[in-house]
Amino acid sequence: MAELSARDIERANFAFSIYDFDGSGTVDAIYLGDMLRGLNLNPTQAQIEKLGGTKKKNEKKLKVEEFLPIFGQLKKDKDVGCYEDFLECMKLYDKQEDGKM
Repeated sequence: MAELSARDIERANFAFSIYDFDGSGTVDAIYLGDMLRGLNLNPTQAQIEKLGGTKKKNEKKLKVEEFLPIFGQLKKDKDVGCYEDFLECMKLYDKQEDGKM
């Protein structure tokens, strides 16, 4: 697990608490991507699934002790794309290929 600062742990616990709808100390794994994006990370769906996220509700539950290492691992990952990747994605919406959406 990547070393998380006290501030990172506090932020992660807060994000986790938002998605702990019933106060049970667990979060449905379908919300893993939402929690990570709420912490200013940009995981792909493939990364989320690799880290333990699910596509269906109630398949898996995560505890905060399981979430913190996932957050730390993704936080240290530097492969988050670049400006050119963003432009390539935007070209999908440029139907007339004139630089406009």
